[in-house]
Amino acid sequence: MQLSSSSFNHYTLMPKRYAGNGENLSPPLSWTGIPFETKSLVLIVDDPDAPDPTAPKMVWVHWILYNIPPSVTELKEGIHSENLPAGTLEGITDFRRTGYDGPCPPIGKHRYVHKLYALDIILPDLKKPTKAVLEKAMQGHILEKTELIGLYQK
Repeated sequence: MQLSSSSFNHYTLMPKRYAGNGENLSPPLSWTGIPFETKSLVLIVDDPDAPDPTAPKMVWVHWILYNIPPSVTELKEGIHSENLPAGTLEGITDFRRTGYDGPCPPIGKHRYVHKLYALDIILPDLKKPTKAVLEKAMQGHILEKTELIGLYQK
């Protein structure tokens, strides 16, 4: 399974348009190689370098999507809740809301880890779960995982 973006490569700088101090658009993402038995996909985007990459204290969650149909192979740039693929549900980020919120690190160059999971089930409606709640529901159901890491510095 492979996750990519037409706007940045793995471990390269993300354009400012995807940042909180830019246009705050979600980046275009696409994937290939989904296992045949996949029933749903999960996307979690987080920053493991918060607040300072030289002394990280937490992982800051920027975007949570789950129950993405396995027939879907991409998310367009700047996608909003009303345009998500049918059946896709959202979780609550560390901004205390659903939807994408881009990088805006207070100091240094941070990593933004885009994680795509293939699951062997369609999850129940978890009512806008946090990352921890979603990860617990996914336990024992992950067929495969891939990552795309983008970097950003103000």
